[in-house]
Amino acid sequence: MPRYGMVIDLNKCTGCYNCFLTCRDEYVGNEFPGYSVAQPAAGQNWIRVTERERGQYPKVKVAYTPIICMQCENPNCMKMAYDNAIYRRKDGIVIIDPVKAKGQKQLVSSCPYRVIEWNEELQVPQKCTFCAHLLDAGDKEPRCVESCPSGAMVFGDLDDPKSEASKLLASGKTEILHPEYGMKEKVSYINLPKKFVAGTVIYGDKDECAGGVKVTLSGGGDKKTTTTNNFGDFEFESLPDNKEFEVKIESSGYKSQVLSAKTATDTYLGVIKLQK
Repeated sequence: MPRYGMVIDLNKCTGCYNCFLTCRDEYVGNEFPGYSVAQPAAGQNWIRVTERERGQYPKVKVAYTPIICMQCENPNCMKMAYDNAIYRRKDGIVIIDPVKAKGQKQLVSSCPYRVIEWNEELQVPQKCTFCAHLLDAGDKEPRCVESCPSGAMVFGDLDDPKSEASKLLASGKTEILHPEYGMKEKVSYINLPKKFVAGTVIYGDKDECAGGVKVTLSGGGDKKTTTTNNFGDFEFESLPDNKEFEVKIESSGYKSQVLSAKTATDTYLGVIKLQK
């Protein structure tokens, strides 16, 4: 029996909302007895894509984070449901019984991720089911994963070492969005937005972009090296909060420069001029 889960790489998520739209296409007006009642035409988000603006002008980025039911192994919603209205299948998918859950509005607030929605017309709580009705019919993945154009969403059996989802977990790069909840979530993320340090290097004597320049970041027991691109830009991502770093810029024939940066916020060091 598989144990289904998902890994989402946020570096690949472009905020296209395909996942949201295909979820709506699958469930709005469509009832799947035993799995879910029809999703209303407005007011529900079984997949919520959050947008977080990072940095400051002129170095500004937006991080997109799709948030769905985490299919927890220790879900809080199950503890607050009456009459076994929420249950976990043998494959790990957590289902809200659309009959037994009728009238149980308290389940909406039971999830700290706030991914359970309330259907006012039918008086029933609803959420993502990992498209269990499609998986049971032989499909290999939920609609959201199928429609993701960038391959940001990877679905599979977490206990199968050959599945892509399992391989990503084994890489040690995945993180739970909120590990402090302690619910053993089966949806994890790669490249969750942390802090970055960036800058732009130019040759002062030529007043032109300095491409291929060596930039080293050190501090907090960590050391990273990169080179500027053709526009003279460099960036160090996924840095810990509130740490002090030293950025050293070196180019043959020019004086080295050393700058300080603290990751209280995403930091842009500005335009850095190298002199002979």
